[in-house]
Amino acid sequence: MNISYKKFLLILFVIILYVFGYTMLPHTNFSGEKRIVIEKGQGPRNIGAMLKKERVIGLKWAFVAYVAFTNTASYLQPGTYVFREDASLPAIVSMLTQSGRKEITITIPEGWSVADIVQYLKEKSVASAEDLRALAERKDRPAAVERFLFVQELPENATLEGYLFPDTYRVFGDATAEDVIVKMLENFEKKLSPDVTSAVEMSGRSLHENIIVASLIEKEVATDEDRVLVSGILWKRFKNGMPLQVDATINYITGNRTTTVSIADTTIESAYNTYKYEGLPTGPIANPGLEAIRAALHPKASGYFFYLSAPDGRTIFSKTLDEHNIAKAKYLRN
Repeated sequence: MNISYKKFLLILFVIILYVFGYTMLPHTNFSGEKRIVIEKGQGPRNIGAMLKKERVIGLKWAFVAYVAFTNTASYLQPGTYVFREDASLPAIVSMLTQSGRKEITITIPEGWSVADIVQYLKEKSVASAEDLRALAERKDRPAAVERFLFVQELPENATLEGYLFPDTYRVFGDATAEDVIVKMLENFEKKLSPDVTSAVEMSGRSLHENIIVASLIEKEVATDEDRVLVSGILWKRFKNGMPLQVDATINYITGNRTTTVSIADTTIESAYNTYKYEGLPTGPIANPGLEAIRAALHPKASGYFFYLSAPDGRTIFSKTLDEHNIAKAKYLRN
């Protein structure tokens, strides 16, 4: 073996070592996660070029060389992939040589509580129910969840109830509880448009107080027209030191879904009991949609002090307690 050939082998060995040493470190250039769609028929060079363009890898040739050396080029699969910012090239190739990550559609209706969401996701086999509940109750406080300003501004003992924005989401079947919770919080953050944040400032109340009232409105009233009137009533009762007497807060305590509550239930010891205690409940009782949030922020003044929700979905308004009692006898009798 002549010297030049030995030198060539040494150089080749150094290059191989460099390539594999390079690939073991993450070379992404983005924060959080990046969703990439690999189409059928795309080869290593096309995939490498796309990954470089999307800043998932630093060098296209490193990807092409790696799949060639590891004999995985022919196993690259089309599909939808999500890469994290700490992904190394071996981890990326490992994902791409699998069948892709199956996406699942989940729909969270307006007015669902954390308990409703956890039960639903458990039935859909999305994430761990225990982990979801722990994160929502803020027993665990990972940086990815606590990084949101509105979360940081919550009272110390507050949960994420009210902030898991109701919507239709696409998540991966192997998504973690943190993945799902963060996606919902990101959606809530997007809904805090300049007009919403401006309305919060103009209200003279905190975002949390407004979300609490929005959750009451979401659970109590069906139409936008009635929502702003109920908002006006609730804030007026709050201002005048009157108990809010919202039936939905009792259902939140008991877990019932009745349109009427018993006298015994209104005496339950709970910071959520708006019959027993004046002021706002200790936190939201559901996750309100944008219209309920806007209703809380833009209450409509009226002469009404009372309302009730009839079994047919109508909201009956009253100006005096006598009128209210007559309405209850008429619409809520057994």
